[in-house]
Amino acid sequence: MLRSLSERLSQAVARVTGRGRITEDNIRDTVRQIRLALLEADVALPVAKAFIERVRVRALGEEVAKSLNPGQTFTKIVQDELIVVLGGESVEIVRQGSPTVLMLVGLQGAGKTTTAAKLARYLAGARGDDVLLTSTDVYRPAAREQLARLGKDLSIEVAEPDESDPVAIARAALAQARRDRFRWLIVDTAGRLHVDTDMMAEAQALSAAIEPHEILFVLDAMAGQDAVNSALAFHDALPLAGVIATKADGDARGGAILSVREVTGLPIKLLGTGEKLDALEPFEPRRLASRILGMGDVVGLVETVQRHIDQEAAERVATKVKRGRRLNLEDFRAQLEQLRNMGGIGALLDKIPGMDAAAAGAAQSGMNDSQIRRQMGIIDSMTVAERRRPELINGSRKRRIASGAGLAIQDVNRLLKQHRQLAKTMKRVSKGGIERLLGGLQGASGVPPRSRGR
Repeated sequence: MLRSLSERLSQAVARVTGRGRITEDNIRDTVRQIRLALLEADVALPVAKAFIERVRVRALGEEVAKSLNPGQTFTKIVQDELIVVLGGESVEIVRQGSPTVLMLVGLQGAGKTTTAAKLARYLAGARGDDVLLTSTDVYRPAAREQLARLGKDLSIEVAEPDESDPVAIARAALAQARRDRFRWLIVDTAGRLHVDTDMMAEAQALSAAIEPHEILFVLDAMAGQDAVNSALAFHDALPLAGVIATKADGDARGGAILSVREVTGLPIKLLGTGEKLDALEPFEPRRLASRILGMGDVVGLVETVQRHIDQEAAERVATKVKRGRRLNLEDFRAQLEQLRNMGGIGALLDKIPGMDAAAAGAAQSGMNDSQIRRQMGIIDSMTVAERRRPELINGSRKRRIASGAGLAIQDVNRLLKQHRQLAKTMKRVSKGGIERLLGGLQGASGVPPRSRGR
């Protein structure tokens, strides 16, 4: 997440970490590197300037001068100011009526429709509430059908009134939500390629017709300052309550996420962290600031594992390890399935304290969703005996397995090697040591463990 910015900021802060004394000269150089990192990430210039000035003033003040560890104090200052830029405290979406009506607005391509489905799943899953979805986008081909399909995948009801006017659709959906006593109504609206008067007029008409409790702007993190300017334009026309930032998991520079609060005054309430429909999480400024500076997010890591892990399967593997039995390829496939559900190994390493952005990025590319599916396909092409006794797999069996999976023999060899590495790792873990576990996970993904000397 925000990998490029994280790597640059971590490198800049590392220049003074561990120093026994901080001078104006080394602060000036470090602050310049931080400024470049922010501008390259497309952070709004006024936001970057204000951030840098606050860091510089605090770094040269008594707070650092009297500190026993000036380098660590400087890192804490940068973290504190990042938290301020990101909004300080988290702001949740709260129930305000029956139903509570949420209206999503934004430009075309920001991911509003998918976000509407993710939000419905988030509210239904995290709170167990009844949610009704509807789309008023009558312009984009198959927009309403897309939401209906997503709703079906999530087993969440979608209101599809036989209307062609956006306002009429919204009113009919609200009437259904009230009649059937839904707790939430989420209204997806049409977008345009750019802000225009017709779109704003329609959004204002929808707002007047259904009086939503919250209007949320869906911000594309990859769009940079254009997204922030669009949020400002919408906020001028509508009483926005906050922002949902999407595509934060990509190679986005991330400037929009760091800029939107200070430019618009709107809090980011939720963060889209992947393509899966469960990849939406509360926006936590403190935790995100820690992740940007390479400090990890242990709470987020635990939450991810608890949300996706199959406890029974995990206990079976743990029992095997404790008894000294070797993990077979059926066990390996089960682990791959759980890893896939958690977003791949890169999504986990990103939250581990001390894991640099480059290592996490390399792991993500080596063990992403498509790679995991490919590996599971190889295992599915094996016989039961081969999965349970990998030592049976010789050259001719490898050729048959590769052909069945539609892949090369080298892919089969790579999978078998990763399985052996995991088996060795789990054997070491059975003897104790979390560092061995993390080192083994990195090794299995082809990423060298981080040097202690860094």
